[in-house]
Amino acid sequence: MSGGARFISFEGIDGAGKSSHIEAAAAWLRERGHRVRLTREPGGTPLAEALRELFLHRAMDGLTEALLVFAARRDHLQTVILPALADGQTVLCDRFTDATFAYQGAGRGFDLAQLGQLEAWVQQGRGPDLTLWFDVAPEVAAQRRAAAREADRLEREDIDFFARVRQGYADRAAAAPSRLVRLDASHPLETVRQAVLDCLAQRC
Repeated sequence: MSGGARFISFEGIDGAGKSSHIEAAAAWLRERGHRVRLTREPGGTPLAEALRELFLHRAMDGLTEALLVFAARRDHLQTVILPALADGQTVLCDRFTDATFAYQGAGRGFDLAQLGQLEAWVQQGRGPDLTLWFDVAPEVAAQRRAAAREADRLEREDIDFFARVRQGYADRAAAAPSRLVRLDASHPLETVRQAVLDCLAQRC
């Protein structure tokens, strides 16, 4: 990943703490001369943010969830991510396709091969260059969520659901070990933050 634009995603189950570190990562990169674009999924564009609201607050089945997320992702890629990368910016994205395989695939039990077809169709080979996976036990994540905010539709799922999602992330990491880096998010915030910055120092 030396030189040129970079696309870095931050992943993990709800409550893992990934969103707490993305701003610090952006500041660290900017100090080192990177032009950084911060964004998120679902979301990142006016259309994708509208779809995010439906996704988080309306009841739907796994197929509808997957189609909605990939529709938002297509607009996000075309409108924000690809233009930023073409401009030489470093893109930091709070979630990307790994989340779809973890949540809709492992969590909901949606067919992974069909998700792979959607991924190929929508992304046409463009995904993150580096993914930081903030891994934590579902029980710990649930305690953090309860202390931090009111739960949305997905955050109200039970521990077993988040255990499946966590395993989905582990499967993705095993399949792409050069891209997806596991960080132990059970440690204190400052310890995890240093691990994030150490990883960026090695890879950017």
